[in-house]
Amino acid sequence: MSDTPTDAPPTEHQEPPELRRADSLVLVNTGNGKGKSTAAFGTMIRSVARGWPVAVVQFLKSGKWNTGEEKVARDLGVEWFAIGEGFTWDSEDLSRDEAVAQEAWSRAAALLGSGTHRLVVLDEITYPMNWGWFDTDEVVAAIRDRSPKVNVVCTGRDAPATLLELADTATEMRVLKHAYQSGIRAMKGIDY
Repeated sequence: MSDTPTDAPPTEHQEPPELRRADSLVLVNTGNGKGKSTAAFGTMIRSVARGWPVAVVQFLKSGKWNTGEEKVARDLGVEWFAIGEGFTWDSEDLSRDEAVAQEAWSRAAALLGSGTHRLVVLDEITYPMNWGWFDTDEVVAAIRDRSPKVNVVCTGRDAPATLLELADTATEMRVLKHAYQSGIRAMKGIDY
């Protein structure tokens, strides 16, 4: 990274030749960098500001955790389902964690099909997909066949190729530098 400017500002807009409207979109935030869930919750805030009904399903974060995003989302009327069991490396029973993740997927599938919400955030869904805790093809089909006005944001590292193919927008966050790598704990208000 250089502190010296290398480009002039653009003077022409690079618009695709034909623009159309879509009933809904699928966004995937993946990669090993910070910001996947943070970006999803930014989209959540935009949706709430537009008066949309919004739901969030968290596949790893426990309902026992006290996160800032859950607090503000609930205050704004977002339906929030923290159905995870927490970090797998802290687990005493991975079979139980898998069963809980399957419960979260059942809830998410129902939300996708109902059409009640204009935005459904599937936070950290890629992990249980990659671990084989539920079928990736089933997830992709449920998102593809969702109610037409339901927008979806999926987060997590290593998004499966079939999920990336389905996405209208896929973003990869990558680490340039992270406080945790230098021994700094996650900070309330910044990380959760």
